[in-house]
Amino acid sequence: MIFGIGAVMSVQVVDTFFVGQLGTDPLAALSFSFPVALTLASVSIGLSAGAASLVSRAIGRGDRDRTRQLASDSLLLTLAVVLVLTTAGLLTLEAVLGLLGASGEILDMAMRYSRIWYLSLPFLIVTMVCNAMTRAGGDAFWPSTIMVSSALLNVIATPILVFGIGVIPSLGIEGAALATLMARVISSLMALYLVIGRDRLVVLAWRDLRRFTRSARRVLGIGIPAAVGNASNPLGMAIATAVIAVLGSETVAGFGVATRLEAFAILPMLALSASIGPVVGQNWGSARADRVALAMKTAFGFCAGWALVLALFFWAFGQPIAALFSAEASVTEQAARYLWIVPISLWGYGIAIIAAGAFNALGKPLIALGYSLTRTAVFYVPLVWIASRLDGATTVYGAIAVANALAGILVAIDSLYRVRKLARA
Repeated sequence: MIFGIGAVMSVQVVDTFFVGQLGTDPLAALSFSFPVALTLASVSIGLSAGAASLVSRAIGRGDRDRTRQLASDSLLLTLAVVLVLTTAGLLTLEAVLGLLGASGEILDMAMRYSRIWYLSLPFLIVTMVCNAMTRAGGDAFWPSTIMVSSALLNVIATPILVFGIGVIPSLGIEGAALATLMARVISSLMALYLVIGRDRLVVLAWRDLRRFTRSARRVLGIGIPAAVGNASNPLGMAIATAVIAVLGSETVAGFGVATRLEAFAILPMLALSASIGPVVGQNWGSARADRVALAMKTAFGFCAGWALVLALFFWAFGQPIAALFSAEASVTEQAARYLWIVPISLWGYGIAIIAAGAFNALGKPLIALGYSLTRTAVFYVPLVWIASRLDGATTVYGAIAVANALAGILVAIDSLYRVRKLARA
């Protein structure tokens, strides 16, 4: 899962790298698009969490027929939801980007990129849900292989479409979005083959409406809180972007570079939040609460160690790495400043997302949502807003670090207590 999620995150890093060569304004346009893209991608994570939770517990109970029913209904529900999301997103795109602070030529570029990105959204969500169901059965290799293959295609196609080669014209920022679309179409076809052709998890047959409705309610009962929880981080980032926007396009571009690098740097913690679901779900279905608690403690400990590694790395190399993504010294300075302050606190963010993933797998989505909102709504957004009123970007970055740390402490204590309590019940 580290390799697979790393491949997914590389799409944003690759786009940032090549679009950054076009200038500060295109990079700022991409930065405004990033929170929108992450927010909607969170829906795919929510749906996949709901499907994987139900499927993994059914597998743990050894109920093969129920497993197929839940998997098939989950995929059908996914197709219905993605149609609504894509349509609504395209209709509200300009208004949303405007609310984030994009205007003028930057708004125009952000819209051109985002329109194509929206067309790739259905393929992203289908891939995520299919891969989650495959992992729920214990196979993380092929879902990760699909994600790596998709990322490699994106790496090859992005510079060709952005800058042009031979008879292929230079498409600029739109070329980056088109490369993403191509990669996601292919990955969705591969993921569908796994659940339909290889594993026979999904059965293509007429669905009984009442049975489908019951399954959909169960998936959405976990999926909606999970989607809201996962969306809380990019929404918080969007608020921070809007706050920082008043400081100029260089600051927005630097913040965008730093947050993309951060998203790539925390991929081991993202991988743990994805892979802990099947472990927790199957063991809970088999009445092994002791293994659930051990998995969570081990994952929390890893987060602390990894955050220290990240802090040391970015203290030493943050500025030269940021310089690779922009030729503007002011943009590099802003990105480096973020990378010097925030990474040491990322253990708190890791604990929050891992605990949320575990409790989604336990069928306790509201508790999982509470952990996500503890970081974003209780600490991140209020502290960023207060910091923005006191000083500039540096103070905002310090507020983000404090929010991560406070959330991590509270979530770690509460989640382990709740697992022990559920086990006794």
